Amino acid sequence: MTRPKGGYYKAELGEPHKFDPTFRGPVHHRGCTDVLCCVIFVIVILGYIVLGTVAWMHGDPRKVVYPTDSYGQFCGQQGTPNANKAILFYFNILQCANPTVLINLQCPTTQLCVSKCPDRFATYIDMQYNYRRNKSYWEYYKQFCKPGFNNPDKPVSQVLRDEDCPSMIVPSRPFLQRCFPDFITRNGILTVANQTSFKDGHGKIRSVVDLRDAANGITSLLDAKEVGIKIFEDYASSWFWILIGLVISMLISLIFILLLRFTAGFLFWMVIFGVIAALGYGIWHCYWEYSSLKGKPDSDITISDIGFQTDFRVYLQLSQTWLIFMISLAVIEAIIILVLIFLRNRVRIAIALLKEGSKAIGCIMSTLFYPIITFLLLAICIAYWAVTAVFLASSGDAVYKVMSTLPNCKYTNLTCDPETFSQSNVTKLCPGSQCTFAFYGGESLYHRYIFVLQLCNLLVFLWLVNFTIALGQCTLAGAFASYYWALRKPADIPPCPLASSFGRALRYHTGSLAFGALILSIVQFIRIILEYLDHKLKGAHNAFTRFLLCCLKCCFWCLEHFIKFMNRNAYIMISIYGKNFCASARDAFFLLMRNVMRVAVLDKVTDFLLFLGKLLISGSVGVLAFFFFTRQIPVIQEEVPSLNYYWVPLLTVIFGSYMIAHGFFNVYAMCVDTLFLCFLLDLEKNNGSVSRPYYMGSSLRAILNKKNHKRPEEKKKGRQQKK
Repeated sequence: MTRPKGGYYKAELGEPHKFDPTFRGPVHHRGCTDVLCCVIFVIVILGYIVLGTVAWMHGDPRKVVYPTDSYGQFCGQQGTPNANKAILFYFNILQCANPTVLINLQCPTTQLCVSKCPDRFATYIDMQYNYRRNKSYWEYYKQFCKPGFNNPDKPVSQVLRDEDCPSMIVPSRPFLQRCFPDFITRNGILTVANQTSFKDGHGKIRSVVDLRDAANGITSLLDAKEVGIKIFEDYASSWFWILIGLVISMLISLIFILLLRFTAGFLFWMVIFGVIAALGYGIWHCYWEYSSLKGKPDSDITISDIGFQTDFRVYLQLSQTWLIFMISLAVIEAIIILVLIFLRNRVRIAIALLKEGSKAIGCIMSTLFYPIITFLLLAICIAYWAVTAVFLASSGDAVYKVMSTLPNCKYTNLTCDPETFSQSNVTKLCPGSQCTFAFYGGESLYHRYIFVLQLCNLLVFLWLVNFTIALGQCTLAGAFASYYWALRKPADIPPCPLASSFGRALRYHTGSLAFGALILSIVQFIRIILEYLDHKLKGAHNAFTRFLLCCLKCCFWCLEHFIKFMNRNAYIMISIYGKNFCASARDAFFLLMRNVMRVAVLDKVTDFLLFLGKLLISGSVGVLAFFFFTRQIPVIQEEVPSLNYYWVPLLTVIFGSYMIAHGFFNVYAMCVDTLFLCFLLDLEKNNGSVSRPYYMGSSLRAILNKKNHKRPEEKKKGRQQKK
């Protein structure tokens, strides 16, 4: 029986030794799987589009971008009377408790949109006194009064009662589009415009410390703004060199993967023997310390006798401590040596698969650039979710609430109408209270379920993100499976394996990928809710509730990681056999359980080498960037830009290099996992005969002492070549 190129097997995994001669590789003639889930997924996407449209119709992102005055009007919005008034001014900032209150517009004082912040100390009383001599005093002061108010002769008591003008103004500067006092520390003394005290407009002299207490943390926020500006300047002047550093890390990552076929074994054994040597030295050192302390006074006291000590150096003076260290290190050393002795063959298989993965990537180089597609799809999902969340959050009409400085006012936080508030009894029962804009909301059915819609937005977002990742994993698995099941590599590898695998995954297995992504998304959604509840219940004193919540978080964390592992292997089986998600997950699970030791060894060896590679790449590029940005490379010393903080581009290069290496190595890890499952299937399905040859590489066959029997024509050709 002749065998086509790259033959594959279609035998059921439940019958591992049954051979089906009609099976020829990752199945090309497939049917759609998990159709119902596919239909639901498409309906959910359409509903998500409708949700985004409805949020766009009701929401207004200007409510997030622009500050809002006490009347719900935007500051700085074009086409309105406040178009040239982009800054929010507080009539009496002393009534504001902290920056959080200010930013959330919950300060119990009138808030007004102005074109600029005041640049001097002044009170309404002083203005009215000086106005009789110079009209310009009123012209300056009235820009901080309510629009339309132009009566400087109105009695001060009535002006302050009606909140027509602020009782005082202080030198301020804009931050977060809001006027905050311009604090400056001179010789360790806090000042505002070189003054340490000011008049509050009510006949009292106040210290600028009161302003600092009212706007606690504003100074640090202003400093943070200055630091942010400097960081932006550093990025603007060094972006070209940052880009060069990231390109270098990309090239090093690519070279590292290609060189793993030659260095995987060397790296692994070098580090293993290094660990064994380090543990051996640790055992000797502990024995030396134990011997030197033995016999000394007070060194024979046990740890239980001295109890818990905050100074851990006390324990190092006890011989028992070093004895425990020596025994622990000896046990670890023995375990590592025994594992290497009894699992040496499995370690060799893992290293051979790592080398084979490097060969596969060398044959299908396009797979290294597939993460770019995944990144673009994830960027679309994140952007759509963020925009929808903003529009949902900004839906609704202006809601006003009573804000009072009196702690016992029963009307505080109740809704009110700013137009009729001055005639209500609230102003009489709670003097000084204000009807202040609070937030945007409403009483309609849509507004009542805004929170539920936000939860739906989050759940669908998680589903789309996990589906995008699943699509990438299934696509890569199909491409690498095409490499493994090619009998003559690379001659039998089908053309465009990555594009073909992407088309198969999207056309036939959208439902299966969506099914696996939905299971994972639900678990992640529950974890987010648990984290939210944990944040809300941090102040709770119920120990049982905290313990139960901690247990649930731990269980769902473990469940999430297990589902990720099973989904990954299920997608590999889907890419090979074309079955539905449940059948593929079941087959992958039993296949891995039949080879659990090989799975454990390969997983740890792969994780170790890839982690070593990430550290090597990010560390080497980081060291190079450090020498460059600190002008320690004489050849290109003149090319280094002037920086405020050299650590800004340095950390960017290090973090970017690590993420680039992580992206490349994720492809490599997917390649190794796919080849591993194909290798296990190969062992179960084939026996090396002419009709059932092994598809694994020659190095793997040599480790397992497996051989492929040659066909008669191949034997005849070999004899002729020898002659």
